Amino acid sequence: MSHATTTGLRDSVPGTIPDSGGKTAGLSSRRLPRWAPLGFAAVAVLLGVGISSIAGWHSRIQWGLLSALFFLAISYVATTVVENKRQAKDRLATSVVWVCFLVAVVPLASLLWTTVSRGAERLDGYFLTHSMAGVLGPEASGGVYHALIGTLEQVGIATVISAPLGLLTAVYLVEYGKGALAKAVTFFVDVMTGIPSIVAGLFILSIMLILEIEPSGLMGALALTILMLPVVVRSTEEMLKLVPNELREASLALGIPKWRTILKVVLPTAIGGITTGVMLAIARIAGETAPIMLLVFGSQLINTNPFDGAQSSLPFYIYEQYKVGEVASYDRAWAAALVLIAFVMILNLVARGIARWKAPR
Repeated sequence: MSHATTTGLRDSVPGTIPDSGGKTAGLSSRRLPRWAPLGFAAVAVLLGVGISSIAGWHSRIQWGLLSALFFLAISYVATTVVENKRQAKDRLATSVVWVCFLVAVVPLASLLWTTVSRGAERLDGYFLTHSMAGVLGPEASGGVYHALIGTLEQVGIATVISAPLGLLTAVYLVEYGKGALAKAVTFFVDVMTGIPSIVAGLFILSIMLILEIEPSGLMGALALTILMLPVVVRSTEEMLKLVPNELREASLALGIPKWRTILKVVLPTAIGGITTGVMLAIARIAGETAPIMLLVFGSQLINTNPFDGAQSSLPFYIYEQYKVGEVASYDRAWAAALVLIAFVMILNLVARGIARWKAPR
């Protein structure tokens, strides 16, 4: 048998692959164990903390960054020595992804943990069912009931206005808009997406001064509507673009009108993404303080009528209690922040449940 034939048979054996140097590596090639990344991470943390302590660095951020650099270097070098450069590059890319993931998650987890640990100390039934009427700053009593009512009403009004307007605008841009009007609408939606909340508040405030309208929860809701509308439009537009054109064409081929195709085919297909976009918009406006300060003024009393008189809200309540500067007010601020986070999380869970319920089978 010739040398070429022998080489061909050897290369055709299952389980043998050529490495980056042209050599053949079989199933018996050296491989790092699955627990190797955890070992690399442990060694990197020990080196990072040890060197930081010797250097006198007391910042945990410095410790983390140095440990991340050691982790990337150890992963690349060890994989190169044990396996090959090709696998080392692959593991380096994977390690970079994990490091970036941790860099993004650690601050969020730290914020959530701090809010839960500080807010849970004050959060109870009394706090949720009482207002700050007649309560002084240093006193440990008082609650968030009036601010919770204000947030629910103001965000609810803004959602009732923004959701249908944003949905219809997105449908026009995706299904009908082709000319200069659609381009103009898209441009202004992009501009409004980055508008500061204080600008929206000043716009509504100017209208209030011209028409001599008194502060109320409705005025704050109108400012929140301006902030919420572009987020709803943009997210809904992207979800509608993801619906395959084949579904539209199949419906139209059966003689179904376009408006009914949009209503019965396009929107149900994208309902999950649309609902998520609306929830993101609600989360965007639920924490706004500047428009409430300008247009609602805040109140220590319970006001269930958003169309008459000053109201409070959760973000304004947090700002107000932090400004007092007392230990009791700080506790109330942390508890209100926890209530606000729980409010947004509950809305997201409800939205996901509705989206799964209404999604096409």
